[in-house]
Amino acid sequence: MRQSILALAAALCATFASAATPTKDTSAWWGHVRVLASDEFQGRLTGSPGYRAAAEYVAKRFAAAGLKPAGDAGYFQHVDLVVQTIHTDASHVRLTRPGAEPLEVSDRVVLSPSVLQRPDVTAPLVFAGYGLHLPEAGYDDFDGLDVRGAVVVLLVGGPESLSGAQRAHAYAENLARHLEDAGAAGVIQLTAPRNREVPWARQKAAGTMPGMVLAEPALRRFRAPAFHAAFDESRAEALFEGSGHTFAELAALAEAHRPLPRFPLAVGLAAHVEASLAEARADNVVAELPGRDPSLRAEAVVLSAHLDHLGTGAPDHGDGIFRGAMDDASGVATLLEVASRLRARHAHPRRSLLFLAVCGEEKGLLGSRYFAAHPTRHTGRIVADINSDMFLPLYPLKRLIGFGADESTLGDDVRSLGAALGIELVPDPQPDHLVFVRSDQYNFVRHGVPAIMLMMSPHPGTAEEQALTDWFARRYHAQADNLDQPVDLEAADAYTDLVAALALRVADARGVPHWRPDSFFARFASQPLR
Repeated sequence: MRQSILALAAALCATFASAATPTKDTSAWWGHVRVLASDEFQGRLTGSPGYRAAAEYVAKRFAAAGLKPAGDAGYFQHVDLVVQTIHTDASHVRLTRPGAEPLEVSDRVVLSPSVLQRPDVTAPLVFAGYGLHLPEAGYDDFDGLDVRGAVVVLLVGGPESLSGAQRAHAYAENLARHLEDAGAAGVIQLTAPRNREVPWARQKAAGTMPGMVLAEPALRRFRAPAFHAAFDESRAEALFEGSGHTFAELAALAEAHRPLPRFPLAVGLAAHVEASLAEARADNVVAELPGRDPSLRAEAVVLSAHLDHLGTGAPDHGDGIFRGAMDDASGVATLLEVASRLRARHAHPRRSLLFLAVCGEEKGLLGSRYFAAHPTRHTGRIVADINSDMFLPLYPLKRLIGFGADESTLGDDVRSLGAALGIELVPDPQPDHLVFVRSDQYNFVRHGVPAIMLMMSPHPGTAEEQALTDWFARRYHAQADNLDQPVDLEAADAYTDLVAALALRVADARGVPHWRPDSFFARFASQPLR
């Protein structure tokens, strides 16, 4: 039976090589994208009627594929949320200096709506380099630095001595806990110019949209209110006046992954944040293909993607609807097509498969954070997560980045499947973008589960690379991520078949994926975070 499953995996991988060239009219994968990114769902903002309608569509498609309900209420897992709206017109942020008039910098700041904000903060500023607290890896930007009562200023990145995944984990998980333990009042984040993904104006506009945190305080990154903001790097020199350092100097060091100095700043902060809070609820959509092996069906492989996007807003490159066709209707479409293709081929692996479309990814990975802490099925027996988020089929599938591939044996599985298809698994070329912690696989890693996210990668120095650069500049978190953009549908089918083959390979293997002995994240297998 194992050989038949492996043969089925090979057949799935070979599908795209022999199938007729798909079009937007004939591609089943694109058909799901077209529905999910339509006007009907109004950008799928978590907690909105449009999101609920999209969740019902996904549940119906899971049912049509023969998957069993696996939520707390049929196919749904309810996730309670707190919505924060920051009233920017009534808020202000100023830099202070003894004997001088305060400098208004509100137009240079984005107040994070995804961290419950302190209403009033008057505090000194302290530059903490990269802001990485990772003593277990022999690195700590806070060693000997007094930040009690201060707002910490940091420059996103890290030294060469730390892997991109370690830097990402320290920023996403350790930072909030350490700042709270050290008594800091908050944090200001700076981005080195070379690492900016989207124009500052777009980030500034996003800060006017409502943010969310989980209603369960223990699951929040910042458990207590804190000042949390991003600062426009093109106007950041004001933060460093009188400190003996310039932002240009520090950014150059960060872009080269060199050590950064740490020092008190000569200016302080005075901020007032007006915000209102409301309650909301959204659903994760959970479905199961039960395993056939009585001794292994209690174990499960999760296939995940996020269903939410940004909702609606002032028109920019479109009509006011953030459709999220690639981010991440594309990943949910892959889940639906994997389920459909497995049903069509009567696939029935030894372990169970859980199909998980989560809410709140755009608000801070909230749906997956909740699910990983409160699984609706297979508690303690989830053996892997395969996540699909904005895999970007913009050109033929020849190269893949596997975020997390070097941390566990899942990377070996992808390499083995890819080798038979001429698909190369390549390193993350931009580790300072922190992608490892910016999508839902990370919440499974936090609970000790080997996980991977796959994204297509261009050949360097080619039109493919320019296409990717242009996509981020024009479409990422913009209304131009719509149904009119060019997509390589053969690549989308090839990716979907690869995900199906990987799921079958892991679900039918003799053993389960395991962390590599030298992986920093292996520690979470015995001591998962909460």
